[in-house]
Amino acid sequence: MMQMKKKSTGVRIKKTISLLLMLSIGVILIVPLLWMIFTSLKPMEEIVRFPPTFFPETIHWKNYFETTQAFPFWHYAQNTLFITVLVVIGNVFSNSFIAYGFAKLKFPGKKLLFALVLSTMMIPNFVTMIPQYVLFSKIGWVGTYLPLIVPAFFGDAFNIFLLRQFYLSINDELIEAAQIDGANHLYIWSHLMIPLTKPALITVAINAFNGAWNDFLGPLLYIQDEEKYTLQIGLQVFQNQATTQWNYLMAGATLVLMPTILLFFFAQRYFIEGLDLTGGTKG
Repeated sequence: MMQMKKKSTGVRIKKTISLLLMLSIGVILIVPLLWMIFTSLKPMEEIVRFPPTFFPETIHWKNYFETTQAFPFWHYAQNTLFITVLVVIGNVFSNSFIAYGFAKLKFPGKKLLFALVLSTMMIPNFVTMIPQYVLFSKIGWVGTYLPLIVPAFFGDAFNIFLLRQFYLSINDELIEAAQIDGANHLYIWSHLMIPLTKPALITVAINAFNGAWNDFLGPLLYIQDEEKYTLQIGLQVFQNQATTQWNYLMAGATLVLMPTILLFFFAQRYFIEGLDLTGGTKG
């Protein structure tokens, strides 16, 4: 009996420590976000005051409206959304199509080819940055959105791996039954596999959205025309002005971050399911 009480006490202590640890990490992560939001609601004279204040004394909602008027915010948002939507579409369809081939098709050298695809995850992006820029420059894509969009239609190693795990968990008998009914692999992929792997596809879409929406380096390298700037570049240009209006800058950063937060908030259930590599339909 005493041993059971000691064991129960030990479990409660471990849970308490784990809870305190998670709360501490949560506070560390949330405080900068709250600081940004509260700063966006302050006037400049309150921001530069010393000692600084965490909560705004007077809330200035007009900072958000004035931010969108201080630089072409909505035009840059339109450019960013255009790139992001195409990148999401490219990632979802190309990765799921490639993953289906690795999971359900039989062809010579499949394991070797899949190993080569996974090995690309070990190559840092900075290693391929210069060769990619030279390639896109020679074919005349620099200065356009094509270098930011087209690679999304050729697959990503991590997303291919994620979707392949889902496809492997789907019973082959479903595919065999569809083939008996005369369905080809393209039909099976589009009408059978995609509906069954919705959580994984949503996870891929969320990752692609975050990557494209928050991308700074890509547009910085390839976009030269101010009319084609994205929000990330627009905020940087706005920050580099002679006198930085920190309340406007924080308001702009909050507006840029808001779609990412809302997307995760409404799709978090699918995102968590998508990260469960055994979440596919079992036989």
